[in-house]
Amino acid sequence: MAAFHAVLDLADAGVAARDLVGGKAQVLGELATDGLPVPRGMVVTAAALDIDGWETSVAEAVRGLGATRFAVRSSAGAEDLSDASYAGLYESYLDVPVDGLADAVRRCFAAATAGRVSAYHHRRHGGGADAMAVLVQVMVEPAAAGVAFTVHPVTGNRDQTVVTAVRGLGDALVSGEAVGEEWTIVGDVTTMTRPVRRGEAALTAEQAHAVADLARQVADRYARPQDIEWAIDRGGRLWLLQARPMTAVPETVSWVPPGPGLWMRNFRLGEWLPEAVTPLFGTWLLPILEDGFLDGMHASVGVRVPFRYALVHGWYYNATPIPSPKLLAGVLWQGRGHAVKVLYNALVRVGRNPAAADRAVLSGLGRHWRDVQLPAYRRLVAGAEAEVATASPDRLAGLIDVLGREAGIHFWYLAIVGGSAWKMEACLTRFTRRHFPDVLPEARGGAQVLLRGLSGIQHMGVGHAVQSADWYHPAAAELPDAATTADTSRRHAQLVEQRAAAEQACRAALGQRPHLLAEYERLLLVNQRYAIIREEQARDFTLAWPVLRMCVRRLGEHLASAGHLRRPGDVFFCTRNEVEAGLAGRPEPAGVSAVEERRQQWHRQRGLAAPLTLGAPARLIGDVIDRAVQRARGPHEVVAGVIEGHPASAGRATGPVRIVNSPDDFDAFREGDVLVAKATLPAWTPLFARAAAVVTDGGTLAAHASLIAREYGIPAVCGTGDATTRLRNGQSVTVDGGAGTVTPHELPAPHI
Repeated sequence: MAAFHAVLDLADAGVAARDLVGGKAQVLGELATDGLPVPRGMVVTAAALDIDGWETSVAEAVRGLGATRFAVRSSAGAEDLSDASYAGLYESYLDVPVDGLADAVRRCFAAATAGRVSAYHHRRHGGGADAMAVLVQVMVEPAAAGVAFTVHPVTGNRDQTVVTAVRGLGDALVSGEAVGEEWTIVGDVTTMTRPVRRGEAALTAEQAHAVADLARQVADRYARPQDIEWAIDRGGRLWLLQARPMTAVPETVSWVPPGPGLWMRNFRLGEWLPEAVTPLFGTWLLPILEDGFLDGMHASVGVRVPFRYALVHGWYYNATPIPSPKLLAGVLWQGRGHAVKVLYNALVRVGRNPAAADRAVLSGLGRHWRDVQLPAYRRLVAGAEAEVATASPDRLAGLIDVLGREAGIHFWYLAIVGGSAWKMEACLTRFTRRHFPDVLPEARGGAQVLLRGLSGIQHMGVGHAVQSADWYHPAAAELPDAATTADTSRRHAQLVEQRAAAEQACRAALGQRPHLLAEYERLLLVNQRYAIIREEQARDFTLAWPVLRMCVRRLGEHLASAGHLRRPGDVFFCTRNEVEAGLAGRPEPAGVSAVEERRQQWHRQRGLAAPLTLGAPARLIGDVIDRAVQRARGPHEVVAGVIEGHPASAGRATGPVRIVNSPDDFDAFREGDVLVAKATLPAWTPLFARAAAVVTDGGTLAAHASLIAREYGIPAVCGTGDATTRLRNGQSVTVDGGAGTVTPHELPAPHI
C-alpha cells in the first residue's frame, strides 16, 4: 500500500486525500481534471521516503512526462487554505534536470521541519509540523509570468480582477523583489493600471484578459476569490501554476465624506500630500501644522476660522468653513472689524481689483512675512539643526513641536499672500482676453506669457525641497542628483525676451487709451510681484523638513535601542502617543506586529484611487476651485477620450508619456517626455528642465506644477484625478495647458 501511494500522477492527486498529496497538488489535480491548462506532473508523497530506491521510482515516473527540465515544489496539507497561505515558507526549485530531482525532492521535504514553518503552523493551527508531499511538474519556459487576483487586493472591489506580470520567470514578483506591470480587468475592459517602468510590456491586453478569464474560472470552480500564479510560455500558451483562496480579502473601500460640505484632497495642505500619509505624520506633524496655520491667522487677522480636515483611508481631505450665524458673529466680534477687512480683500476684492487689495491689506501681510516671520523661521531651523545631534529625546520632541508650529504659520502666509496670486491672475486673464485677443492668443500662452521669465525666481533646486510634506519621504538633499542636460539659462533668457516683447505689444495696443493703459500697468505690476512671492513662499515652506526628519530618525533610534521598535524606521508607523509612551518608559501599546500591519495598510492605502472631492459644496459657497478652473479654461467642448483637468500652464506640446511615481524613476526620464505624476513638489523641479509638458492627478491652478511649468515655459494640466492610471509609458499625448486637456493619440491601454 505504501508503494502504491509513493508516487501519484498529478491527475490522480485531485481525488486523493489532502493529507497525502498536500493542498497545492490536490487543487492543481482537480483543475487539471476539469480541463484547465495545468502543466503535467506527479506527486511524491511522504510514503516514498520509507521505500528503498524511491529515487528510481521517481526517475521512471518522470520519463512518462516527456520533458528534461522540471519545477519541484512543496505541497503541504495546510498550505493554501482560506485562512493561511503559508506563502514563501516552503521551498521551490525551478529548471531542475532529471539527475537533480532526487536532491530537490529531499530538500523540499526537509523544509517541512524548518523553524519558520513550525512557528507559522503553531500560530495558525497549533500542534506540530504539517503533513507534506512534493509536486514535480514539467518546467514551463516563460516569456511572461505573474499572479492574478479575482478581487482587487487593495480596494476589495469584487468587480475587478487584477493581473500583475513580469517578463520571464515570476518568482521575483511572487517573492516581492519585483513590482511588475499591473492590469485591471472589469468585465470586457482591460486596462494597464501600473505601466512597466523600463523595457517592453510583459503582456498585451489580450493576454492580460486571458489570464483574468483563467483566474475567474478557478474562482467560479471554488465559489470564492482566488489568487493564482500563471505563466505564458514562449509559444504563447497560458499555463496555471498554482491556485489558492485569497486570504484577508479587504472590505470594499467606500469614499464617504467625513462631514457636511465639499471635501477636497488637493486644497491647502492636500497639494503637498500626493498620497496616503503615514501614522506618525497624521498624528503628530499634521495637527501641529494645522494649529500653526490658525496661530498665524490669529496673529495677523485676530480670529481663528478652522478649516476642517480629516484622513479618509489615509488620504488628507480638507473642507472650507461653512458659513453660519455663529461663525460670522465670531469673526465680527473677535476681529473687531479688522478680520472682515482682511478676509474681504484677500478672498473677494483681490480677484476684482488686485491693486486695491494689495494696497489695503496684502502688501502689509507680505512685508510682515518677509521681515518678521521668515527670518524667525530660519533662525529656529538653524538653531535646531545645531543641537539636534546632542538633544535628549524629550528635547527632540520639543523641537518638532516648535518647528512644526512655525512651518504652519509660514503656510498661513503662503495661503493668504502667495495664494492671492492665482486670484489676481484670473483678473489679468479676463483683461487680456477682452483687450488683447490677437496680441496674446490663448494658443500661445495668453496672459501667462506676461508672468514667465520673471527675475527673482530661483530655478535651481534646494536641499529642503520635498516630494511630500509627509516626513517619511526624504528631502532633496537626501536624494541622488537628478542630472539635467537642458540649458535652463538659455530657456530662461528666451522667456524673458518673450515676456518683454508681449508687454510692449500690449502697451502699443493701448497707446491711444491712457485709462486702460494705466489699468494694464497696475495689473501687470501686481501680478508679477505676487507670482514671485508665491514661488518664494512655496520654496521656503519646507525649510524645517531636513531637521524634522533628523529629529524623527533620532527618536526612532532611541526607541529601537530601548527595544520598543525592531528598527528605527518603524517610528513612522507609530502614533505620537505611542512614541511618547516609549520615551517615558511606559508599556508601548503598538508592538512589532501592529507596526508591520500599519506599514502594510499604508502601502495598500497609497495605491488607492482617491477621489479629488467628496461630498457636495455648501449652497452659498459652491465649488470655488471649479469656478476658477472654468473661468481659466473658458468655453470648451467635451471630447470623448480626452482627459480634462485644471489649465495650469498655457501652451501646447506633444510627446511620449513618462509616468514618474518617485525619485527612483528620475533616471528614466528623457528630454521631451511628458511628465505624468500623482503630483509634483519642489524636489521634482529638475525634471521640468527636460519635460515637454506636465500632467498630474492632483493639484490646482496654484500647485507646484503650475508655478514651475510656467517658469520653464511648458504646458501643464493639473487635477486630472486619474491620468497616471489612464495613460501608459511611451504613449503619445498632446497636452493643452490653456484648455486643461490631455489628448491621447493611442488608447490608454488596448481594449478588447
